[in-house]
Amino acid sequence: MPEVDPPEGVELISVTPTPSGNGAWGISADGGVFAFGDAPFLGSMGGIELAAPIVAMAVTPSGHGYVLVGADGGVFTFGDAEFHGSLAELPLAGPTTAVIASCSGHGYYLVSTDGGVFAFGDAVFRGSMAGTPLVSPIRGIYPFCSGDGYWMYAADGGVFTFGSAVFYGSLGDAGISDVVAFVPTVTDGGYWLLRRDKTSVPFGDAT
Repeated sequence: MPEVDPPEGVELISVTPTPSGNGAWGISADGGVFAFGDAPFLGSMGGIELAAPIVAMAVTPSGHGYVLVGADGGVFTFGDAEFHGSLAELPLAGPTTAVIASCSGHGYYLVSTDGGVFAFGDAVFRGSMAGTPLVSPIRGIYPFCSGDGYWMYAADGGVFTFGSAVFYGSLGDAGISDVVAFVPTVTDGGYWLLRRDKTSVPFGDAT
């Protein structure tokens, strides 16, 4: 049976919308997946002993698959998501913090808190922040589908661009540490940085 409502006492660590925007998946650190609206339940790691807690989810472009990643870089795929490798059992300078599907859906990027970027499948490596002193940990990565590259963002709102991804501004000098999401516009001509208090700051053609 699909998991719909998380049981009492289970905290969702992230929520990912469906491509239609009419549903979402929530995940818990133990690998539970909870589907809402038109989000299909395709499986989870709930009830399975994990080497490290689950930290993030990425959804395939079709909306019929998803990837879960653990803090150790372990990757688990469901539905039409393809497994292309993981970082499990490899020494990492920092824990894995995010995963995002490539623009085609035939690959994915993993990113760690120190800015390390790891590309699998048809995802192309264009550089990283590994080895560079950072004011705040890296929170996530997002592909620049209008070209060939990606953005990374940090907890202080710093934005870093690689490949052909365009820099439109950041909050890196604002003295904050509560940025929890990065959302590009449909044109890739701008983006929003979302803060923990649910306020957003636009850049480029974001309004």
